[in-house]
Amino acid sequence: MGRIDVFQWANEVDEIKNNVSVELFLFNKNYTPYKVRYSDTLTQSVKNMFMLEAINYVIKEADRGLTCQEYEVQSDERVIYRIDLAKVGRAETLIHLIEKEYKDIDFFTDDEHEFKRIKGILARFTYPGADGQKTFYIAKGLATGSALKGKTSWELSGESFEPLAADIVIKMPDANEVAIVEGNMIIFNQVKFEKLFQYDYKMQAISEEKSKELMEAYGLSFPEGLTLNALLEDKKPLINKLQGIEVGEMKQSQVVDYADEMKLDLMTDEAGKIIIMDGRDLSMFVNLLNEDYYVSPVNGKRYEIKSKKLLGEPEGEPPRG
Repeated sequence: MGRIDVFQWANEVDEIKNNVSVELFLFNKNYTPYKVRYSDTLTQSVKNMFMLEAINYVIKEADRGLTCQEYEVQSDERVIYRIDLAKVGRAETLIHLIEKEYKDIDFFTDDEHEFKRIKGILARFTYPGADGQKTFYIAKGLATGSALKGKTSWELSGESFEPLAADIVIKMPDANEVAIVEGNMIIFNQVKFEKLFQYDYKMQAISEEKSKELMEAYGLSFPEGLTLNALLEDKKPLINKLQGIEVGEMKQSQVVDYADEMKLDLMTDEAGKIIIMDGRDLSMFVNLLNEDYYVSPVNGKRYEIKSKKLLGEPEGEPPRG
């Protein structure tokens, strides 16, 4: 799917806003979604707080100079950002689970799933389009620490306290945060977006750059559907280590020989490509590039060096080289 015109989308939804249906999901810190039922009396409130807040903002602010820019092009002007859903792994996984594994999603109960582990709420809107059913999502973060539990909370009714009728009381965020439309993520609040989906643009850019360098310098083999960039996602220490490595300085054959010398389980395929099956294999490969393995000349034991500090030349000896 290509880049969406967010202003056209907002106007299209505004025209059919009375004909949309909405379903709510909670999702936890592992981005596992849960179905949530809600009272019919809340239907309009759900539409107002999720859908109408977003589209009204886009339509109203468009007349005041609001623009939509690519997330990679940061700006201080009146702007909302767009980024491909595929670039934000956690959000893509969340949407995939809802769209492809809907029947396996549980309904949320606090006894079983613990509300304190919930990270956000997602509203899925559907409506009939010219080419069939159309869908978009609005996501918001939840501050679960501020939720009130019925067992330990009272409500003030008139002049007297009463037991809180609900198991949990949640204050819904009213600010716009993120919309997901046809493979696009529309970002209204950059800080909340990055926190909600743990997305670090600078680290992601470095990851993509280093992935490209490694793939150009070495023959690497991955299981179907897995990529080097996907494996590097969220591995900040590994990406930081890669920044200090001169990629290509150690040749492919040297990497393999070094692994054999250290008796490490680095496998190659018939074409001589280094097989990277998972994050463990990737860490081993990067550690080899960084020469993090060492055999003690004293006891012959093998070590992984956690921190390397380059020593100066011994006193009285001229520099080598």
